[in-house]
Amino acid sequence: MSSSEFDRRVRRSAGFVPKTPTKTTPRGDRSDLDSDELLQRLNQVASTPAATPPSRKRIKVYGDRYIPSRDADIQAAFNLAAAVGSPSTPSKPRKRAPNGELNHQQKEQADRTYQSVLKSEIFPTIPQAPDAREITNYTERSIVATPPSIHQSTRAVDFDIPQTPRTTNILSYGSPVSNNRSTGRRHMDPRADIYSLSPIRYDSQRMLLSPRRQVRQVSKVPYKVLDAPDLADDFYLNLVDWGSTNILGVGLGSSVYMWNSVSGRVTKLCDLGEDLVTSVSWIQRGSHVAIGTNKGFVQIWDAERCRRLRTMTGHTMRVGALAWNEHILTSGSRDRTIYHRDVRTPDQFMAKLVGHKQEVCGLKWNPDDNQLASGGNDNRLYVWDKTNTSPLYKFNEHTAAVKAIAWSPHARGTLASGGGTADRRIKFWDTLRGVATNEIDTGSQVCNLAWSKNSNEIVSTHGYSQNQIVVWKYPSMQQVVSLTGHTYRVLYLAMSPDGQVIVTGAGDETLRFWNCFTKDKTKTRTLSLLDGMDQIR
Repeated sequence: MSSSEFDRRVRRSAGFVPKTPTKTTPRGDRSDLDSDELLQRLNQVASTPAATPPSRKRIKVYGDRYIPSRDADIQAAFNLAAAVGSPSTPSKPRKRAPNGELNHQQKEQADRTYQSVLKSEIFPTIPQAPDAREITNYTERSIVATPPSIHQSTRAVDFDIPQTPRTTNILSYGSPVSNNRSTGRRHMDPRADIYSLSPIRYDSQRMLLSPRRQVRQVSKVPYKVLDAPDLADDFYLNLVDWGSTNILGVGLGSSVYMWNSVSGRVTKLCDLGEDLVTSVSWIQRGSHVAIGTNKGFVQIWDAERCRRLRTMTGHTMRVGALAWNEHILTSGSRDRTIYHRDVRTPDQFMAKLVGHKQEVCGLKWNPDDNQLASGGNDNRLYVWDKTNTSPLYKFNEHTAAVKAIAWSPHARGTLASGGGTADRRIKFWDTLRGVATNEIDTGSQVCNLAWSKNSNEIVSTHGYSQNQIVVWKYPSMQQVVSLTGHTYRVLYLAMSPDGQVIVTGAGDETLRFWNCFTKDKTKTRTLSLLDGMDQIR
């Protein structure tokens, strides 16, 4: 066998097949290779790594396996939605139940209880990790009290530094430090789940058996409906007021009528002829009533004798708002001015307030602080001091006419105001500091506001587009009840002297009476034999 053929077989067996040799040798010269040179080439071929085909790119395969993480904070770990009524709930208006459902509030309370029990059963409370200070104190108590050396001034709990191990006694005659109970007594508690016959845990049982707040029942049907023909459907007028003597005054067209809520008798107070009634307001004592007219006059009438006492001038356009503060009568007009009138003096007015750019449609006195709140069609709410003709505060956050104004009888300096169709919000103000404290979007035009005399609640009447009456719990502003029945905007609102009944009027020419609030729980004094000691001198 020739050397060239032997060379080819050796190269083939070694797996070396050069594609393009860099250096070629003539065929005749291969026979001249000696054995040492051939062996050297074979070693080079053996040490050269074999060419491997390029590896394919590995494709990552993703699975759908879910590994739960039961963190102590369930809301954060699972991104659960907040419970209804919780502080984290958005303030967007929720869809209310139908009007005929009388047990809507009980159903909401039952749903909240069910959610709480279900959450307690599925995600039981996880004990939190002990505080680092407790671990430090426990470690210090566990260490045998030995005098510290110079190099042990720094505790090993705070810094992880190697230290010389301490020598301790083999036998310890002290009480055990651990406070764990014996394992034999772990089922001695009668409240343990092993003895329970209920399918739910003890904590859930205690939650279900705990007393709950009784939901106040409010009838959604008016107990009385009176016809009110010619009751104007005008947002800027105030034609209904309930006096302290339990007599309701209503302006219908050019006349004013009085309805006695005790006897049910209706009396016609006056007829203005060609003029129209635009506002009605009772004095605090209930003996006299003020009437504003479309021509700008303000008349004072004796309600008992049905006799006009005087007519006051000053305004050049209709008087749509009136408010009493003892013997001071304040009137607001479409001519954008406000007048303070002392009905005891012959003067037409004692002060003139200028500030609103459009019609004044809301006026309310706060007799405790002698402050007057005025609202206008210019979307402004002003607070005036009794002795100053310049506004004390100017609030311009509303985006529609401000007619609904009410002072809280429970919190000093708390003022509520409501905006019209483009605003739809009820805002609360602190007039002691001149800042806004809260607001809520009602979803419809706010026509009137009135605080309850017996509880910290406020009632609002609405126009476009729901025409409802809503009782709110303050300051949470949760709806207590929503009343419907009027087919037009609920433009007029008044409250009975005892604070239990409200009357509403609308453009549908009806007056509806609602039992919304409970009677004030007056404190009865306990009789004692020692009461007579006060009379002894």
